[in-house]
Amino acid sequence: MTLSLRFINAEVLHPGGLSAAPLSIADGVIAPDGGRAVDLSGYMILPGIVDAHGDGFERHLAPRRGAMKDVGEGLIAAEAELAANGVTTAVLAQFYSWEGGMRGPDFAQRVMEGLGRIRGEVVTDLRAQLRFELSMVDDYDTVAAFIAAHEIGYVVFNDHLPHEALAAGKRPPRLTGQALRIGRNPEKHLAAMQALHAGMHRVPAALAHLTADLARAGVRMGSHDDRTEAGRAEWQRLGATIAEFPETIEAAEAARAGGDSIVMGAPNVVRGGSHNGNASAPDMAAMGLIDALASDYHYPSLRRAAFLLADAGIHDLAGAWHLVSKGPAQVLGLADRGDLAPGQRADLVVIDSRTRRVAATLAGGRISHAAGDVAERLFG
Repeated sequence: MTLSLRFINAEVLHPGGLSAAPLSIADGVIAPDGGRAVDLSGYMILPGIVDAHGDGFERHLAPRRGAMKDVGEGLIAAEAELAANGVTTAVLAQFYSWEGGMRGPDFAQRVMEGLGRIRGEVVTDLRAQLRFELSMVDDYDTVAAFIAAHEIGYVVFNDHLPHEALAAGKRPPRLTGQALRIGRNPEKHLAAMQALHAGMHRVPAALAHLTADLARAGVRMGSHDDRTEAGRAEWQRLGATIAEFPETIEAAEAARAGGDSIVMGAPNVVRGGSHNGNASAPDMAAMGLIDALASDYHYPSLRRAAFLLADAGIHDLAGAWHLVSKGPAQVLGLADRGDLAPGQRADLVVIDSRTRRVAATLAGGRISHAAGDVAERLFG
């Protein structure tokens, strides 16, 4: 059941900046007027956060070995964390990888089945992204069927094989620990990696066929960790027009020149730069090379990153918040959300003007999170 409310005395963020005008919601959308009045003095109302790529949900699925038998329960707990951080639409980035464990195909199957079971029980709009390891050529037909069966609308291609070490005949760093953590014999794990590396010559033709099939099915596609202009151009040719977390300015500029969308991690902004020496998100924001910020591995960073960019003068508040609301909505092709214009989904986050903490979140006109004083006002 959606709410019919009229929020008064709050600062409401629109593309032109903050406004003191009331904001109404009814029937799950932003309404021209009407509804029960709720006084939100001392608070800001901003568009709900759209997270285009996040894997923080993994913490709720396997906090300890064997502790989470029901993936659905873990996803419900993850949704509560998302809502408490102002996220109204969340793309859950799930691996389909030779790395095994929580990144393996069997676990991906469990996650998609769990998501299918609980999606109707939660308020946040939960969507799936599949992160597919392109070296798994023998799995291409299987993964295409998997994507279709679970109606996955967003696929990103990764390549996490340590090619340099494998090509040199060396044992990749940390291999033994990684293998044992997923319950695999280290020597068999190494042999599997070597076989995938040896089969990389098969990837181009298979990848061209798979991406063409996905494009015909209307699946959005992206690349991950681009480093070069040539690499980004090749992904664009294949129809993967979203560049996730490009590692260099060169790759980001190539994406921008080609009209592709660029997604960077909000933790990169909060940290003041990449944790591993890659391109700096604050610098890229200043250069106009970011279309959307994503949570990556830390949901609170989305809100914090937007305020940090505004405080630093890189963007005004409306421009900074655009990177966590309308910007990612546009990347995902979701035209019905991301701002507070009449007729848009009633996705909004109420933030304490003094502390900048999330006080309430509404998705589609339904309360997904409310705490403290604002909860009393909403339910009063």
